[in-house]
Amino acid sequence: MAAADAWFLANGLSYFVPECRREARDALSPRRTVPRLLLVALVAAAAGVALAWGTGQVSAAPAVVLTLVLVAVGSYALTVLHVRPILSWALRRTASSLPSLLPQMTRALPLLLIFVTFLFINAEVWQLAASLQTGTLWLVVLLFVGMAVAFLLVRLPEEVDRADDAVDADFLRRACRRTPLEEVCEELLADPGADPVARATVTGFERGNLVLFLVIVQFVQVLLLAATVFGFFLLFGALTMGVGVQEAWTGLERDAIHTLPYLAQVSVPLGKVSLFLGSFSLLYLTVSTVTDEAYREQFFGLVTRELERAVGVRAVYLTLRERREQGSA
Repeated sequence: MAAADAWFLANGLSYFVPECRREARDALSPRRTVPRLLLVALVAAAAGVALAWGTGQVSAAPAVVLTLVLVAVGSYALTVLHVRPILSWALRRTASSLPSLLPQMTRALPLLLIFVTFLFINAEVWQLAASLQTGTLWLVVLLFVGMAVAFLLVRLPEEVDRADDAVDADFLRRACRRTPLEEVCEELLADPGADPVARATVTGFERGNLVLFLVIVQFVQVLLLAATVFGFFLLFGALTMGVGVQEAWTGLERDAIHTLPYLAQVSVPLGKVSLFLGSFSLLYLTVSTVTDEAYREQFFGLVTRELERAVGVRAVYLTLRERREQGSA
């Protein structure tokens, strides 16, 4: 069991370890979270008001407050809620699978670039983006990101349900192969009194662990594609959009269009338009890659083995733990 706990932690399954799960549940109690959240909200509000007063942009206040709250929540999750092993494993898994996933993911890029390029060479989009204050633009980016994450949180749990619905004896043997519970799995399957298949349904924190793993893997891939779109429009705009065109399309005076030294066409309005379209592309790519059947088969074919291993090893682990507890009683 100790080896299984270590295996869970090494494979980003921290909530499969009862001690970690108990600590995370205690850390989410109102007694511990409410005071911290109030303190973060007060500090964030003070920082937001100070920045808004210093810059003269009212939108800076809610943007700073929301950003600092998200940073604080993320830090609390990584340090107290044992999310760091999940994040680390998901990032390593994503990095190892990128060579095979990127060619399939880029199927969504050509049509997107054609569609978004027509928006990029549209004067109304430039006027809209240029008129947005920095805080407002950042809120728009967070809105697109939040919608993308919410869509993933709604759709990806279906993949976990498919995995635990397919559990049988062969599933458990395949899942436990080359794990600390490989021999134990055979012993439990041979025991008529043990029924590890009955413990296959994943719920609670453990289900959230698997969903979070899928969300991180999927979001990182889409974020890389959205960053590619952002970089493309920065380059395309630097080559084609002169300062005169930017001045005419944004309605700004030439002195108000700030550019980089020696790169006169790389301006703040160009960066705003590219960021706006890049964040919009992130939402579009999130929806299209999850709903596109060809991509779903490619992506989930690579992570299905990870889900099966987690579900199968957990079922055997729970059966073994229950037997130990009954034996000690």
